[in-house]
Amino acid sequence: MSTDATIPTLDTTPIAPQQLDPVWRADPGRYEGAGAVRRRCGRSGLDLPAISLGFWHNFGADRPLSIQRDIIRAAFDAGITQFDLANNYGVPYGSAEENFGHHMDHDLRPYRDELIITTKAGYDMWPGPYGAGGSGRKYMLASLDQSLKRMRLEYVDIFYSHRFDSTTPLEETIGALDQAVRSGKALYAGISSYDPEQTRRAVELAREVHLPLVVNQPRYSMLDRTVEKGLLATCDELGLGTAVFSPLAQGLLTSRYLGENRIPAGSRMTGQRFLTTSTLTQDRLAHLHALANIAAARGQSLAQMALAWLLRDPRVTTVLVGASSVAQLQDNLGCLANTDFDEAELAQIDKHSQAAALA
Repeated sequence: MSTDATIPTLDTTPIAPQQLDPVWRADPGRYEGAGAVRRRCGRSGLDLPAISLGFWHNFGADRPLSIQRDIIRAAFDAGITQFDLANNYGVPYGSAEENFGHHMDHDLRPYRDELIITTKAGYDMWPGPYGAGGSGRKYMLASLDQSLKRMRLEYVDIFYSHRFDSTTPLEETIGALDQAVRSGKALYAGISSYDPEQTRRAVELAREVHLPLVVNQPRYSMLDRTVEKGLLATCDELGLGTAVFSPLAQGLLTSRYLGENRIPAGSRMTGQRFLTTSTLTQDRLAHLHALANIAAARGQSLAQMALAWLLRDPRVTTVLVGASSVAQLQDNLGCLANTDFDEAELAQIDKHSQAAALA
């Protein structure tokens, strides 16, 4: 053996521990305070939070995962247990579900049995005739399978027909929802944006096959009161819950457009897709300021009053809010402190909301 061979020395430099996010634990008091305000969904066995978190606008690939995470954690810590999605939510389509799958794996998985997770199918998603949207069996069931894969789930709690499809027999749509439930991929079924007549027929067909059709999801706000023309009464009569979306009229019923800078950078109005500059007329702006003054007299922000006004009606099961920050979410939850209105307040709200109506 050679005596001049070099013997390697052992590197004893300690290895730096991997920097990992601490494991998140949900607030044990999440079912106290705001989290205690829950409503039965029609005549089903579902109890839903009065405020639910919607994923339409703020959870796509164009939003940082860290901000999404903070909003979702804050929502669940406050007792918000319903997360409302659809296959076409987010930019690009599907990204809200993909991001939700990430948050499911990183934060929410231990709490799955506390959550009501919903998705919908009805709009265009992929090339070709079967991806163009609608409510046909092939599109509906393929969409559900894709949604489950994106969200990393075995089932959703509610699967919705996202819109009425006049080109497909309603029997086929209800059959697809029934197959989704019977296959174990959904626990309940829902419909969205169905008018009173369509809702009544859907419920009749669902009852024939013993499908648990439990909820309709319509648009409803102070500025769009279309549902008051029969839909709320129909859902109440038939034992359906209502989960209302766009409660703040895409931000018009907030303070965002009431300042000197009427169209702030980054607002939805700058995108001109869901809200256009032509919407903000001087007359409508004057009525929005009047509504804000009524809210201030109640000790609420305009957004809080708009949400509380919806929840004054027991036929509204839950209101879907789409917060873009934790602060915005917390402000929205403040509505639950006062959902009572006197006759004078309601009369003034009627006056200004009807004058500023979008529909």
